[in-house]
Amino acid sequence: MTSILTYTFKNLPSTSKWALQSLRPLSCSSQLRAAPAAQNKSKKTLAKPNIRNIVVVDGVRIPFLQSGTSYKDLMPHDLARAALSGLLHRTNVPKDVVDYIIFGTVIQEVKTSNVAREAALGAGFSDRTPAHTVTMACISANQAMTTGIGLIASGQYDVVVAGGVELMSDVPIRHSRKMRKMMLELNKAKTLGQRLSLISKFRLNFLSPELPAVAEFSTSETMGHSADRLAAAFAVSRLDQDEYALRSHSLAKKAQDEGLLSDVVPFKVPGKDTVTKDNGIRPSSLEQMAKLRPAFIKPYGTVTAANSSFLTDGASAMLIMAEEKALAMGYKPKAYLRDFVYVSQDPKDQLLLGPTYATPKVLEKAGLTMNDIDAFEFHEAFSGQILANFKAMDSDWFAQNYMGRKTKVGSPPLEKFNNWGGSLSLGHPFGATGCRLVMAAANRLRKEGGQYGLVAACAAGGQGHAMIVEAYPK
Repeated sequence: MTSILTYTFKNLPSTSKWALQSLRPLSCSSQLRAAPAAQNKSKKTLAKPNIRNIVVVDGVRIPFLQSGTSYKDLMPHDLARAALSGLLHRTNVPKDVVDYIIFGTVIQEVKTSNVAREAALGAGFSDRTPAHTVTMACISANQAMTTGIGLIASGQYDVVVAGGVELMSDVPIRHSRKMRKMMLELNKAKTLGQRLSLISKFRLNFLSPELPAVAEFSTSETMGHSADRLAAAFAVSRLDQDEYALRSHSLAKKAQDEGLLSDVVPFKVPGKDTVTKDNGIRPSSLEQMAKLRPAFIKPYGTVTAANSSFLTDGASAMLIMAEEKALAMGYKPKAYLRDFVYVSQDPKDQLLLGPTYATPKVLEKAGLTMNDIDAFEFHEAFSGQILANFKAMDSDWFAQNYMGRKTKVGSPPLEKFNNWGGSLSLGHPFGATGCRLVMAAANRLRKEGGQYGLVAACAAGGQGHAMIVEAYPK
């Protein structure tokens, strides 16, 4: 059945259709267009009276790798421990100074369900430092960060480490429910007769495993299907998507070659070589990308492996402090963590539109406009998802009919958008991406001389997040 959103956009008045199609395709000649250095205009600070200023001192991540490569024999807490160790090395923060540790993850390893605690102990943090794990799909690390912000803002703590981890190389595969039930009952059986009676009920189909699926529980639809339908609803062509993906990979390669991805720390994989850089950055050509078949809706879909983020292993960690604590310890913070919002909407038709809904809300909360933002860092789940958000954000019609707003917020200018690559090229470990986004924004502001960054992401369940990052004065 055609979705309501798709039906609506296919039946828009001609003026509205024109507005939604106003986004020009990305030309190959502009793929590597460098953003001009932002001039610091000494804009107002977002400090609020009687509220603690919260800063990120620094943040790191181990290289993000395609699943099934160098991290495949490890466990999630191994990756998280490496990120924490890298953060300790980068910041030299005394381990016993950290008040609390929070990590995000999505697909949990049952042996280490509180991966934050296991990783913290493995990295040598004090066993008196509490730690907990959160999950909120692709914005799990975002939730870890903002939980830490809340703990500091409320005066409960001064120093929090937030991060995230995902290991897609090894995900839990369960026995069928019938098999699990029989095994549990066998464990409780006290006599041979009871055991034989249970075994007699065994059937071969009990052995069919339950494989994890990257799908919405409420709709049973994979995110790739949603991306395909969203691209169709907003008239985002296959060429548009491939060109955007090529832009992401090309900019990531340029940033990697120029040493701009300074948040990456090396990781000596046990029994293997030291990993020093992301391995999913692979600029191709539009001709090669055009040869790939649709990955989800066949044969007419436009989402392919080339314009989608890939399954990724990785971990990230950030040191967040009250400003006065950071200065007392002699740190020069990288950025202030300012206003943030979470949003949620229909997981069927608007699963991936979190940035569209979150962006105007966080800007209004901070008293800013799109023109005030110097660096945009959005999570790239799919090219079609990013471009559909651009069109939705640039449509008065969508704002009025779906968001209850009078006017559009406007789409981010490409010259300020994901200039060092994004999830399509750098990778997307579900639970770790949020920290990467914030550190990319903070590092870009320092490099380019800007003051405000805007981070945004969509997530499963139709949820989303946005945050304002303000550069720390030099």
